[in-house]
Amino acid sequence: MNDYAIVTIAQIPLRIEPSEKSEMATQVLFGDAVQVLDVTGNWIKVHCFFDQYEGWIDAKTLFYCDEDYIQTYLNKKFSVLTEIFTWAKDKNNQSVLLPGGCFLPDYSSQNNEFNIGNRTYFLEKTLKKIEPTGDNIILLASDYLSCPYLWGGKTAFGMDCSGLTQVVYKMIGINLNRDASQQVNHGEIVNFAEEAKPGDLAFFDNSEGNITHVGICMGSGKIIHASGKVRIDLLDNHGIYREDKQKYSHQLRIIKRILP
Repeated sequence: MNDYAIVTIAQIPLRIEPSEKSEMATQVLFGDAVQVLDVTGNWIKVHCFFDQYEGWIDAKTLFYCDEDYIQTYLNKKFSVLTEIFTWAKDKNNQSVLLPGGCFLPDYSSQNNEFNIGNRTYFLEKTLKKIEPTGDNIILLASDYLSCPYLWGGKTAFGMDCSGLTQVVYKMIGINLNRDASQQVNHGEIVNFAEEAKPGDLAFFDNSEGNITHVGICMGSGKIIHASGKVRIDLLDNHGIYREDKQKYSHQLRIIKRILP
């Protein structure tokens, strides 16, 4: 087995231990490149180049390559899918489902095609380039409204709070770490909730003071976040207020501005 690989299906669960029964920590998406660190049976431990995450994935679900290939691959110009999902077909008319936020290497808008592994794919829809503004972040996040919550998820079929923020920011060309406790290290502090602008990230802690939740500020005292599903709730200096339950669900710790 070669020491490097590229994901060529929609997504692969990355687990804490080499077992289908193990907790899914995150997902690696189509186009992600990984380094193989260890092998146990049908499982490989990988290091993800995009966000430096490590964990175990099924060894059968990858395109394997050597160091020369992966270095060339990592130096390619990458576009990012800004639809929540779409389809692509190869020259043999075989389809592949693409999740929002996945990498499309060497994408050509002229031919609406990209190359990955040893195959050329043609997108169903022309790729839209999104300018990195707060309003666009809100528009992108709103496409995921009502998507179900899934611990470790990063697609429209299920995502967690930091999966939503990571994918949406990736769509506008900004790379965030995977977990809320890591994302809080990005950006500049916003002192008060009423000063939050669209696209700012609000972080919330538990009774032990650990960052456990993140959402995207919408301005006007609202937040979009993944909690049960991707939803919009009220935000103030105390935290997230659920009107449907008439109580606060999350305690605000800090707000960070990621956009320059």
